[in-house]
Amino acid sequence: MKQYLDLIRLILEKGEKKTDRTGTGTLSLFGLQAKYDLREGFPLVTTKKVLFDGVLRELLWFLKGATNINDGLKAYTPIWNAWAKPDGELGPIYGYQWRKWPKYVEDAATGQVRREHVDQIQVALDTIKKNPDSRRIIVSAWNVSDLDRMALPPCHAFYQFYVVNGRLDMLMHQRSADMALGVPFNIASYALLLMMVAQECNLTPGVFIHNLGDAHIYLNHLEGLQTQLQRAPKALPKVTIKPKPFFDLAFEDFQLEGYIHDPFLKFPVAV
Repeated sequence: MKQYLDLIRLILEKGEKKTDRTGTGTLSLFGLQAKYDLREGFPLVTTKKVLFDGVLRELLWFLKGATNINDGLKAYTPIWNAWAKPDGELGPIYGYQWRKWPKYVEDAATGQVRREHVDQIQVALDTIKKNPDSRRIIVSAWNVSDLDRMALPPCHAFYQFYVVNGRLDMLMHQRSADMALGVPFNIASYALLLMMVAQECNLTPGVFIHNLGDAHIYLNHLEGLQTQLQRAPKALPKVTIKPKPFFDLAFEDFQLEGYIHDPFLKFPVAV
């Protein structure tokens, strides 16, 4: 995971101080990119322990279109607890937009408008299989009309698939990137999603390209990151997925192997 650590060093060296929504303060750079080739191993940060189970639980929760932490998430990981309402609801966040993007259809005969939904994940899978050269294989969570109803507007806003020579690549754009806490999770989550889609479409998982808009380090994360940078990256682990249909995959169908890591580092969450 040298690519990730190089971004941390770059921000520490050249980042500019900025205020932010949380009032914590950051060092920030705009418009960075990193590439992770999954053929070289699974891109899980090794210079600290990353909770792979939490990454996987959250991704599967997104993929079923869930928006409430009580719907199979809260019992396993507190990732979204700070933003949830007392009843656990978060509004139409990632999973809702991925699986149930609102669509309004006018009946030609009556002129009445009815509300339907677009399953963007299913559309992407179908397009990869039927028209792999398409440049329109995009899944978006950034639904402008729903932003005010979301507990937290999407940080990872959209992603695009690219098929070439039997390989599936993915590019994800992240408007806001918390380098210490969020980004290691984001890298692992989208690498998992790329692997799942590749398996479903009988392709080799290739390169995950991570575009970062506002890439920032919170000022109260500086000490922890300095500790992390003193640690040497280790060999990347491997992830295996049972050969099952995409939407049938469950937590127990994923296996993380050979994950050797340094001790956990605790970073405060800026809410």
